[in-house]
Parts: sequence; C-alpha cells; structure tokens
Amino acid sequence: MDHLKPSPANSSPLTPLSFLERAAVVYGDCPSIVYDATTYTWAQTYHRCLQIASSISSLGLGRGHVVSVVAPNVPAAYELHFAVPMSGAILNNINTRLDSRTVSLLLQHSESKLVFVYHQLLPLVLQAFSLFSSSHPRPILVVISDNENNNCTVDPSQTTTSINPSIEYMYVDGNNQIQTPNHRTHEKPIEVLTTYEEMVRKGDPRFKWIQPESDWSPIVLNYTSGTTSSPKGVAHCHRGSFIMSMDSLIDWGVPKQPVFLWTLPMFHSNGWTFTWGMAAVGGTNVCLRRFDGATIHAAIRHHHVTHMCAAPVVLNMLISLNPSPDPLPRPAAVVARPDEYWGETPCAFVSLKHGVVDRDHMDREIIKHCRERMPHYMVPRMVVFKELPKTSTGKIQKFVLREMAKSLEFDTSAASASLASRL
Repeated sequence: MDHLKPSPANSSPLTPLSFLERAAVVYGDCPSIVYDATTYTWAQTYHRCLQIASSISSLGLGRGHVVSVVAPNVPAAYELHFAVPMSGAILNNINTRLDSRTVSLLLQHSESKLVFVYHQLLPLVLQAFSLFSSSHPRPILVVISDNENNNCTVDPSQTTTSINPSIEYMYVDGNNQIQTPNHRTHEKPIEVLTTYEEMVRKGDPRFKWIQPESDWSPIVLNYTSGTTSSPKGVAHCHRGSFIMSMDSLIDWGVPKQPVFLWTLPMFHSNGWTFTWGMAAVGGTNVCLRRFDGATIHAAIRHHHVTHMCAAPVVLNMLISLNPSPDPLPRPAAVVARPDEYWGETPCAFVSLKHGVVDRDHMDREIIKHCRERMPHYMVPRMVVFKELPKTSTGKIQKFVLREMAKSLEFDTSAASASLASRL
C-alpha cells in the first residue's frame, strides 16, 4: 500500500474556505449577510469574495503576504475572512480599539502589504503610518465605506482614537490620495489604491481561488491583546481553523441556517471562528457596525435572531437596558488578598449601578448574599466598590486588582471576627 500516495483526486487540504464554495451551491438563494437595508445571498457573497480575491491577486499579492483589515462588523470585514485567503494571502485582523502606536507596531511586525480600512478609522491608520520607521515601506490602503462616493469623507469626532486636532477632515481626491485642509506640499501624500466596492467591481467572479499548499499553510495572523507586554503574533493554519469551526458548531449544537447576530467583534479571534462556521451551515449574518442594548434587542426582534456571541460587557448592556428597582451590583471580580491568619482571603471588587450611594449597606448585603449561597471560606472578606480595569477587548485586568488588594490595609480585628464565623 506504500505506493498509494495522496493526490488531488483523493486528497486536499482541509480549509474553511470550502464552506463558502459549498454554501454558494447548497444555500445559494438564501440570505448570507444582512446590513442595514442591504441583503446578500450566499451565491452573491461567494462571487464577491472571488472578485476581491482576484483584485488582491492582481496586485501581485499571494502566498506569504499579509493583508490587514481595520474595520468594525461590516459586510466587508466578513467577506475578507474568505477573500484574503482565497487570494493565497494571510488575513490579519486588527483590533479597532487599539491606539496608533500599537497598530503601527502590528503593521510593521506583520510586514503587511495591504490594509483595508473602514473610512471612520482612517485617522487611526494614518497616525500608525506616521510612526513607521523611515526604512519600512507603507502598505497600500483600500478604503471601506458604507456609502461609496467619489470622496470618502471622515469625521474625526466619530473615530475611536485621538488624532491631530489640526486635521479637521480628510478625503480621497480624484487621484486617490488622502488630502486634508492643511495639506503641506512638502509632505508625501498617503496613496489610496481604491475603494473596497471598486475592487469588487473590477474583480473576476470566475477567479480560480488559491488552494492552500498544505493543511498547515497559514490562513490568519492574529495578535494577543498585549495586556502584559507588546502583542504577540499567533498564526493559525487552514486545518486548525477548519477543525475549530466545526468544533464550535458541534459543541454549541448550531443547526442549519441559523440567524447569527454579530455583537462579537470579528477581530476577536476571527469571531471565535463563527465567521467561517456560518458559511458551513448556511446561516444569516446580521452585521452591526455599532450597537447598544436597545439596538441589540431591536435586531433580535426584527431579524428573529437565533444565536449570538458576546463579551460580558455586551451582556451587561442587555441587563442594564431595563434596570431593576433594586440597585444590585454590575460587573464584579474576586482576587486573593494577603491575610495574616489564613494566608489569603477573597477580596471582591464590585461596580455598582449609577445612583447607588449606600455603599456600606450594599457591602453587607453582598457578603450576606454570598454566605447564604457559598461555602464560608469562599465568601469575600472585603468588598471594594470601584470601576473594574479592563483591556481594550473588555477583559478584566485581574493582575491590576491583585496589586490593589495587596495594598489594602490589613484589619486584625476583622481577622478574629472572620475566624469566629468560620468555626
């Protein structure tokens, strides 16, 4: 049997890109993406991705090249999860909440050749470019806009980063160059290749997408949040992404043709692989560029949403939408605090709802609530009311809380009372 070797006839690398090709056939007329008043079918999404992949390939980009995306949950961000690797390139999603210094670091470290940027995030990327070393080439820019016009206007007040206050607005002129009111002639203007929809229009819908050379070929290059040091690159292969997508669908019992609401940023570990997974089951992707509790509730009702993923901060939005008359705490975290007798005891850090002033009473209520429901050794001995420190991705920074807990004054009388209550 040693003479039986893998060949294209009996073997091909596992890749989540195959989900899209199948969806175009099996679910071709079914909705794939819903965004405001726009709806695409799976057949349309497949052809749009082929057109973008074709346009990327026409730039001379392919295997080994990194293509970055700086965008919220808009249709382009979803399509690029397929289109970029279909061109043979490696997808790099960048957290839109990062500062310009970190974005610059990621773009340089990844050696990104092309950046798709949402128009309201242009100032962030331009500042990142300005921090490049003189020897490092700048990537090509492609602008994503909700309303494609000849001029792509950017309002800095709507961006998520601080920018140069002297820049009041910027736009892409007829020569595809970013201009500002105080543009200086001696500065080299930033060149924009084109807009996203123009790349779709110019691309070939019959493009033969590039199969990965092996299961282990990289499909994405992600970065850690950088909570303790500079972000670190994490490459994922086609096989791993295929398996994780299938595992997520099986583990959560996702049926055929669910309606998935994108409250989880797609730049968070590629939407926990549900970007590809929705194509596997022919789901409908309801995209939200920005949202709050009311928007999420409205989307769930209007689109009959069946599934969504969300960080705790999003779930808190939903909880806070209809506030209870009882001012119970909001997010909380518990860390160990040094104790002279026990060695360590639990210390709770709690965020209260707005308007709560009787913190002493709430302190006692929380401890009483815990003692009635938990083993006594697990009950927090101290409750600190404070806004919880979080990373740019909404993760609670427990290492900060541990340091704060260590600095809290030790109360020996409380230790005796605590000992008596536990015996």
